[in-house]
Amino acid sequence: MPHTVEWKVRLHLFEEEGTTKARVVLDTGTTKLSGHGDAHRNPVDMDVPEIGDELAAGRALHDLGRQLVDIAERDIEGMSTAAAGRSARPETGWPSPDQMQGG
Repeated sequence: MPHTVEWKVRLHLFEEEGTTKARVVLDTGTTKLSGHGDAHRNPVDMDVPEIGDELAAGRALHDLGRQLVDIAERDIEGMSTAAAGRSARPETGWPSPDQMQGG
């Protein structure tokens, strides 16, 4: 059965006195989640705003991604416990880098 949806993502960046803050908002149409990230420039480093933007945005997106994975894992766990009498379900999805390295 085909499944197509569109999720909207907005990324907001703010810079103030050597600190860049990012907030990413995901709107699924039924749920809104937000991720946050900061980047702090060392006072001895050159002021290159693009680097702060990239770090803060990347950290905000990483935060949002972690939340999505956590939600999916809880949903999977809830479905597994609801299916009484079935054997334990193997972990789903792509292996994490730690799993691929045996850690």
